[in-house]
Amino acid sequence: MRPQHVAAVEAAAALCSATVEGAATGADTLVFDPGPLRADDVAVDVGTAGSIPLVFDAVLPLATALAEPATVTATGGTDVEWSPPMDYLRRVKLPLLSAAGLEADLSVDRRGFYPVGGGEATLSLRPSSVEGLEVTDRGDLRRVEVRSVAAADLADAEVAERQATAAADGLGVDAPVDADATYEETACPSSVVTLLAVSDRSRAGFSALGEPGTPAEAVAAAAVEDFERFSGGPVAVDRHLADQLQVPLAVGGGRVTAPDVTGHLETNREVLEAFGYDAAVEARGDRVVVSG
Repeated sequence: MRPQHVAAVEAAAALCSATVEGAATGADTLVFDPGPLRADDVAVDVGTAGSIPLVFDAVLPLATALAEPATVTATGGTDVEWSPPMDYLRRVKLPLLSAAGLEADLSVDRRGFYPVGGGEATLSLRPSSVEGLEVTDRGDLRRVEVRSVAAADLADAEVAERQATAAADGLGVDAPVDADATYEETACPSSVVTLLAVSDRSRAGFSALGEPGTPAEAVAAAAVEDFERFSGGPVAVDRHLADQLQVPLAVGGGRVTAPDVTGHLETNREVLEAFGYDAAVEARGDRVVVSG
């Protein structure tokens, strides 16, 4: 287990009145025995730049069983490798789940980048349900939102503006492009750019993180490349969102179409089936259908 995994277990345990054994960094076994679900205001500290969005992903499904509102405040990394950045969670995943009935809000109080972390965000959950998440055809592209965020220490180099401009100029789409560049006080200098593709019936997101020695324009180009790869295909959600939607699909039913079968898709399917849920991942020509 990594620090973010431990923090996710701690948050879920607090909301589930759970008895836990083995929740420690480096552990390879875990015993999690949940009790009665309770509304609470929970705070967890990842302790590193480990991902806050992954902590929130672990507790999001609990909204479907809550009787009263609850909040989870986490400190750690808001925009780091191997996890969705905050703008992706806030502007891609949560709106799609909201359309299917899940009620949750996200506020970001402070950004935290690798390697220091130090970010803080709060997820607010309200009693809700998720039913019939049908996202199989994205329809026409309506707009692309470019969200570029950089540490205040990088303002003199205009990193946020350069990322936003390069991404907007590189998209080459007919739909409107809304580009926004902001700076925030952070514990360590870095940046993130997220492209949010809003279509008739779906959303998708593509992001890249700044790294020392990598020009802002190259960061933007990496995100644009992922967008172009997705936009050239027929599917409704991006490859990362597909596996993130598997638990809501298992709980409330429905289908989404994705570009390919990833390791995360297969792993999540096996875990859900082990808990007795229906979960299917089926390749059909130029798309993958994920259903619950």
